Amino acid sequence: MSIAKIIELSAESPKNFEDAIQNGITRASKTIHGIKSARVKEQHVVIDDGKVTLYRVDLKVTFVLD
Repeated sequence: MSIAKIIELSAESPKNFEDAIQNGITRASKTIHGIKSARVKEQHVVIDDGKVTLYRVDLKVTFVLD
């Protein structure tokens, strides 16, 4: 029987939301093993002088405990 844990994390990118998601999963994978899925909880943008300068996502990441 597997036991899974869900954590929340935030990640960002100056490019787009997809890159922010990938950045978050890539970074989490360095210290968390057995990641099975992630859900985008929220998306935000930072606007500076009328332009989007940063894409930010809040993720719920599910992984299986060892």
